[in-house]
Amino acid sequence: MHFVSPYTTTNRIKRMLWEVCWTLLARPFPKSTLMPWKRFLLRMFGAKIASTANVYTSAKIFIPWNLEMKDYACIASGVDCYNAAPITIGINATVSQRAYLCTASHNISSSRHEQIEKPIIIEDRAWVAAEAFLGPGVKVGEGAVVGARACVFKNVEPWTVVGGNPAKFIKKRIIKE
Repeated sequence: MHFVSPYTTTNRIKRMLWEVCWTLLARPFPKSTLMPWKRFLLRMFGAKIASTANVYTSAKIFIPWNLEMKDYACIASGVDCYNAAPITIGINATVSQRAYLCTASHNISSSRHEQIEKPIIIEDRAWVAAEAFLGPGVKVGEGAVVGARACVFKNVEPWTVVGGNPAKFIKKRIIKE
């Protein structure tokens, strides 16, 4: 059987234009400088991004029109946002350095090995720590923490801390103020 790409020619052209624009018009600026300009570029390509959200220069956004970031959400340096399906990042949620958000995989039960896509949701006040991996269809609950280098394939309950590969419950998250 012959593999059929899920991406149309129009989609590929739009993604190519996006890559060129981000590379030439955003990447030359250090990390978090000119954030309003970067938000403007993302919006020009269809992202729904709050005026207080931050996307660092070295972050890679595969399809900006599949990205929604709410107030004070942050995508840090080196994050790879492979958003073939939508990714939503909630209020005050952070995705730390070099994390990988992966909304697509392949159907291993099919001879065609077609791409399958499921959205990722990171709810308010959640934190995805450095170099963590979130797989397709994962929902990180409100206030949850995904530990550094954790690999998450199932939903993370609100106000919990998970870590490891595959990620497992470590403890409840309790805020002490």
